[in-house]
Amino acid sequence: MAEHNELGKLGEDLAVSYLEENGYEILERNFIIQKAEIDIIAQKGSILAIVEVKTRSSLDFGSPQDFVKQKKIQLLIKAVNAYINDREIDFNDDLNIRFDIIAVHKTEETFAIEHLTDAFYHF
Repeated sequence: MAEHNELGKLGEDLAVSYLEENGYEILERNFIIQKAEIDIIAQKGSILAIVEVKTRSSLDFGSPQDFVKQKKIQLLIKAVNAYINDREIDFNDDLNIRFDIIAVHKTEETFAIEHLTDAFYHF
């Protein structure tokens, strides 16, 4: 596996651990439909969190969250719609969808994790 792929996988693993430690139930990892992928789908109470994980080895070229572009947001929305239809999710239970970004970057000896809730809106 290429080094950048290993870093991305590590970032996703760290994000899952972070979410679980903060009371989220992980429902799905790497949900793929056509060219769209959701890194993590998690639930906490009435919130269905659609989480994009961005991992960087340094901040030299910007924060990890700066790399979530409009095209990626459109693909996430497409994937969420497919996930909802595929799982036949009922929103009568006051379930709310929220789009989050978990930004992970390497520090000198460890990794810093920043959870941006409601990072963007789907409309």
